[in-house]
Amino acid sequence: MLDKNGIAKRIAKEVQDGYYVNLGIGIPTLVANFVREDIEVEFQSENGVLGMGPFPFEGEEDADIINAGKQTITTLPGASFFDSATSFSMIRGQHVDLTILGAMEVAENGDIANWKIPGKMVKGMGGAMDLVASAENIIVAMMHTNKRGESKLLKQCSLPLTGVGCVKKIVTNLAVLDVKDGVFHLLERAPGVSIEEIQKATEGTLIVEGEIPEMTL
Repeated sequence: MLDKNGIAKRIAKEVQDGYYVNLGIGIPTLVANFVREDIEVEFQSENGVLGMGPFPFEGEEDADIINAGKQTITTLPGASFFDSATSFSMIRGQHVDLTILGAMEVAENGDIANWKIPGKMVKGMGGAMDLVASAENIIVAMMHTNKRGESKLLKQCSLPLTGVGCVKKIVTNLAVLDVKDGVFHLLERAPGVSIEEIQKATEGTLIVEGEIPEMTL
């Protein structure tokens, strides 16, 4: 079973040379720490940064340089800063190659709910709406179940939707899954996790074909 850093490390393997990548709040922000050093990647944050680096070491933070989740970040040589209008022009214009988001729920048809729990205070959907509407390559980083042990990979989302039919791949603490043809397809198992555990933790339809390998990180 993976922890949050393990999920981020596995997703980092999906990042290719020359990609422009948007990192959402939460687990996705960790991905920048694990990208291979032999490739060049530009990380974009919707608050107006292109060229984010790893998180700063303690004592080296600059409170003026933050990501969309208001966490302090580092920037790489050549990084640029710009206003929200320019940032969302990049996103809506489909100039981002890969979007990595967190989620509260994902449905087997690719619907995603990641912005609101009814009854809890929330400022709004934010940039997630634009990201899921514009991106063609979306990977979700999430825990497979909630704190009560209930599946978050569902037949149908119960929470307010952020986007419809947009998720392509999911990496959880238990597995890597593709979302296609209206169902989940199991691709890899987390180290030490059985297929039966994944099936039990998945409410939506899960297709298991052939031998399912363990992830390599």
